Order: sequence, then structure tokens, then C-alpha cells
Amino acid sequence: MTGERDRLLADAVRLREDGRREEAKERLLALCERFPLDAEVAYQTAWVHDTLGLEAEAVPHYVRAVEGSGLSPDDRRGALLGLGSTYRVLGRYPEAVTTLGDAAAGFPDDAALKTFLAMALYNTGRARDAMEILLTLLAATSQDPDIAGYRPAIEHYAKDLDATM
Repeated sequence: MTGERDRLLADAVRLREDGRREEAKERLLALCERFPLDAEVAYQTAWVHDTLGLEAEAVPHYVRAVEGSGLSPDDRRGALLGLGSTYRVLGRYPEAVTTLGDAAAGFPDDAALKTFLAMALYNTGRARDAMEILLTLLAATSQDPDIAGYRPAIEHYAKDLDATM
């Protein structure tokens, strides 16, 4: 059964990657019926719904994926980012902040999680916290020589935008 499941899942993912998302969605929904506790199937099903602009329909699949077991660390990170981002798109900002904040704590080196967390924080009126995250991220990751030259100042102001040097 596992070999068949793996083949069917790989076929559905390939369809999504080839732009045949509706067909992929139908196959993944059928797999969800056969394997309702399978976190990887749930994650792929959520992902295809997201690519189709069906965010509300993606949420229960993302939830099942992150609450289940069996995802690789990279897929878990992707599922958490997808869930948090989807909550944000749906206007469910507090849930987005919680999901993305927990994910960023669990994957502290992931710049994408921090970026989406900053957007969700902004949506909840926490612009100062959002700016701190983004400025810290910019200072740490920018290869632009003009930014790099000001890294100490940017890191200083990231902690307190109202501070003076």
C-alpha cells in the first residue's frame, strides 16, 4: 500500500508542478480520502489548494499536516509557512502571528518565516515589532555594500527606531 501511495502522491505533485493544478487537486483529494491521517498527503493537498487561490479550503489540510506526524523538517517548515501565510491572506491575523511566530522560533534561521511573520505583525497593528524583524533581517542578509556599510546602525535602530546614536 505504501508503494502505491508514494506513486500516486508523486504523480499528483508532478501534475501540480506541471501546471495541471485542477487535476492534481482531484487526485490529492482522493488520496486524502484513502489516507486521512497522512500528513504529507494533507500538506500537498493544502499546497495545491493555495496555488489555485482556494485559501479557505487549504486551511484544514494545512492544519491536519502540521498536527500530524511524518513530515520532513523542510516540509513541516513549508506547511507552517503556508498555514500562517494563508491565515494572513484570509484576514485571520492573530492566528497568522501565532503560527508564524511559533514556526520562526522553531526554525530561527528561516528568513521567509520571519518575513511573513513581520507582515502578519503589521496587520495586527504591531508595526514596531514588524520593523524590528525586517531591519534585523536586512542587516544580516543583505549583500548590498551600501546596506552592509551601515549594518551596525541598522541593527541598533532595529531594536529601537526612536533611539539616537
